Amino acid sequence: MDVYAAVTGRRAFRGYTTRPVPREIIERVLGAAAWAPSGSNLQPWQVFVVTGGPLAELTKRVLEREAAGDLGDERQFAELPDELVPPYRERRSDCGRKIYGARGIARDDQEGRRRAVSRNWSFFGAPAGLFCYIDRSLGQAQWADLGMYLQSVMLLLRAEGLDSCPQIAWARYRTTVSELVGAPEELILYCGMSIGYADEDAPYLRPERAPLSETVTFLGD
Repeated sequence: MDVYAAVTGRRAFRGYTTRPVPREIIERVLGAAAWAPSGSNLQPWQVFVVTGGPLAELTKRVLEREAAGDLGDERQFAELPDELVPPYRERRSDCGRKIYGARGIARDDQEGRRRAVSRNWSFFGAPAGLFCYIDRSLGQAQWADLGMYLQSVMLLLRAEGLDSCPQIAWARYRTTVSELVGAPEELILYCGMSIGYADEDAPYLRPERAPLSETVTFLGD
């Protein structure tokens, strides 16, 4: 697949078919993604892949916590600033309106939004899930390395005809995830990721990207 097609075609899909993902494909993708940029070659990512029984068990445990009114674990990092300033506030609002609107969920439909969030815990129906951790002793530059690694994973999945959805939401139930995958205490869960063959019939409206004039400044000829 052309690199431009992979980048522009990548979408955070929130609906998948039940078609299984061969393990050899995931191994091939993760092996290639390991060549993502990494300052001082620290390679700070620690990855766990769940499928089949472990995935079903994890979904069961988290849904039980949610049904019991458990709002989740204390966060180990801030997903967003306490107060977003323009233009980030407007971009986030537009994104939420389009994602929920595509599913017919109104802004004031709290139950509909709760159900939509709950779909995270089944990886939106995907047959494979990935969890990316980082050692708590590492710093901001290494967290940036995670982003480059995860982007590489998602683009390589596109090259294999697969789709994905990165999910920071999984940090909400990090203790349950860590218990199931056996992650040691020194690791912080950054995000989960759905991996599978997208259900093209699932409702989806892709948010637009800002024009270059808003995010890029050219200096010189």
